[in-house]
Amino acid sequence: MSDLFERLSHLFERSRDVGFAGIRDDREWAPETLRDAAVLMAVTDRPEPGILLTHRPDTMPSHPGQVAFPGGKLEAGEDAIAAALREAEEELAIDPAKVRIVGSAPPFVTGSGYTLTAVLGLIPPDLPIRPDPREVADWFEAPLRFVLDQRNHVEKTGMFGETELPYYEIEWEGHRIWGITAGIIANLSHRLAWEDLAGGRGEG
Repeated sequence: MSDLFERLSHLFERSRDVGFAGIRDDREWAPETLRDAAVLMAVTDRPEPGILLTHRPDTMPSHPGQVAFPGGKLEAGEDAIAAALREAEEELAIDPAKVRIVGSAPPFVTGSGYTLTAVLGLIPPDLPIRPDPREVADWFEAPLRFVLDQRNHVEKTGMFGETELPYYEIEWEGHRIWGITAGIIANLSHRLAWEDLAGGRGEG
């Protein structure tokens, strides 16, 4: 196992009791009928690891133009890990066999009617990325050190339907990461101490 995989696994397992810290569960105002979905938080195995994110095309019917993790609805017979791997392959041509799964975060309900599970995985740093233009307008790798640093998480409020709700926003090199995606990252920041990852330590 790579050193980073060991550190990620240790920190992720150690923080299982964090729950929904940093993320908003919207089951109170979500539609009655919920659909299962999953996303892949793909971390690159390099000395300064990053995390892969995409820009959704402006033509998408939901969340057009927003920054997102590769992911989507579960298909019949799939669990969250299988769905996250399939969607990452469809969107970015990430070979599922190249992803080392660290674990899955507890599922939460989004206001758009999904029970969403975020899956954490480690990928090789030189993995070729070939985005599908039907689902991905662009992609980028943001430094894990930056996005997990809670000093870079800006708390804001906005109108979602007729309700004013808080959300996080993270700005990195012109990329605006906000809403559900920023919430998933904020939750991950409570589970992975970025100082430990940056310093190569897994204890504490």
